Amino acid sequence: MFKRKEKNEQTENKKGKFPSKIIFGILAIILIAIFCVAMTPVTLQNDTFYTIKIGEQITKTGIDMQDHFSWHEDLAYTYPHWLYDLITYYIYTAFGMTGIYVTTCILSALLGISLYIVNTKIAKNQLVSFILTAVVIYILRGYIAARAQLVTFILFVWIIYFIEMFLKNKKIRYAVGLVLISTLIANLHAAVWPFIFVLFLPYIGEYVIAALADTVIYRKIYIKILDIAINIFTKSEKYVDKKQKLEEKRQNIIDKNERIKIKREEDLKNPYKIKLTKNPNVKWLIVVMIICAFTGLLTPLGDTPYTYLYKTMQGNTTQNINEHLPMTIVDETEALTAIVLILAILTFTKTKIKLSDLFMIGGLCYLMLASRRQVTMFCIIGVLVVNKMICGLMELYTKNGLEKAFKIVTTKVGYVLMICIMLLLSYHFYEPKIDDDYIDKSAYPVQACDYILENIDLETARFYNEYNYGSYMIYRGIPVFIDSRADLYAPEFSGKEEDIFSDFIDTSSIGKFYEDVFKKYDITHVITYKNSKMNMIIKETNDPNYKELYEDSYFTVYERLSV
Repeated sequence: MFKRKEKNEQTENKKGKFPSKIIFGILAIILIAIFCVAMTPVTLQNDTFYTIKIGEQITKTGIDMQDHFSWHEDLAYTYPHWLYDLITYYIYTAFGMTGIYVTTCILSALLGISLYIVNTKIAKNQLVSFILTAVVIYILRGYIAARAQLVTFILFVWIIYFIEMFLKNKKIRYAVGLVLISTLIANLHAAVWPFIFVLFLPYIGEYVIAALADTVIYRKIYIKILDIAINIFTKSEKYVDKKQKLEEKRQNIIDKNERIKIKREEDLKNPYKIKLTKNPNVKWLIVVMIICAFTGLLTPLGDTPYTYLYKTMQGNTTQNINEHLPMTIVDETEALTAIVLILAILTFTKTKIKLSDLFMIGGLCYLMLASRRQVTMFCIIGVLVVNKMICGLMELYTKNGLEKAFKIVTTKVGYVLMICIMLLLSYHFYEPKIDDDYIDKSAYPVQACDYILENIDLETARFYNEYNYGSYMIYRGIPVFIDSRADLYAPEFSGKEEDIFSDFIDTSSIGKFYEDVFKKYDITHVITYKNSKMNMIIKETNDPNYKELYEDSYFTVYERLSV
């Protein structure tokens, strides 16, 4: 069958026609790129604003491991994505906000294209890879933004490809690719650098279990013990009989192992559910992983790639930021659907799964449930496993079903329908964003900052502001109490005894009386959402200590009178 297909493609080439696989691949890449651009938001996220300013600061002072944007004195800052910040600043300088938006569109398209190519290479099916790529991009729509994570998403996809290819043929270029990507991530987004090594673990875990199984089944340790005993008895003629008995025992075990080996090889070719292989290239993959562990030193950040995640987990920022909280599974329809699909395929069908893939999908599922932001990794990496499972399922229960479906799609009518569906979906998701601005005035104090810059002396002012728009104030050149660099304001990173982040959380939730916190930090001015709890209390009680200086539809600015 495969020879016939190759001959057909060769015939098409001789006639000057492109094979359907090439045509489909080109069309799929174009449509995925369009779909990804349609999913890209026009309005910028809060992190983008401080990214621009940090990149600018690096050009002036270098990476000095100090914060320059809060009015708190001598805060230590680790610059966890310094390279991304610097690149973003250069793009902003050259092309403005439009340049950042276009760059995000390009990165979004690269993510989609990377997912499609790697899925196709690993699962060997273009049609299923195309459909699953579109589904994944749809699920990730809320995480597509001008942030360092978008670049690392792309790099993580290629890490899996390089690992799979290295295990397949042990070519040095894939090992070099892994080392280079590790170095890039350590500089682009040090916070997620340790996750690289999580991706190695399923393959190593499968190898270790296979090696332990061989040791137990073939009684290799017992044979080694017998070898030692035989060598000891060989030195004396008194123990010839014992030596002979031991040698006979050893040979019996070896003969038995040969029979077991033949049966086991037959069983492993057609396992009940889990495929277990002992790939010798894993030993070399471990060497590559060890080399990658040293790439964390190839940064100007000192030990930050090694310590950042640990310090973050020690603090309380992850307990108060929405994306770090454990997932409420009933609220995540897409994730719940994916988990049910995987369990259904494994439970109710004869589909088999590699042990490394089972480890991978199980580990990613655990991480996703522990922290909702890890739904990104579950989708980006987990889709590769799901793709293989779906293709295996189709091969088991349909006779050339995938091949027939591909032939239908690659007809003229199929191509037209494919194009129309993807373009309509793309327009559906892009149309609501057509009139969006780069800066959302309801989320960021654009006009309030205009007032502050024109009427308040920033040299003496100490503003209390809220987490979500602190980055925009930094972008406008106004020193802040806090911004979305949450770790900066935790004692694990700041080098201060005060827990600024906790004080903000308590104040914003009215867990503490705001006036007590303001006295502690000598606050002179307050900028707050018009509908915030604190603003409602100040207005309802006519608090005489606060003089309203400015108010618009979304924000209010106060001067605190008793400083």
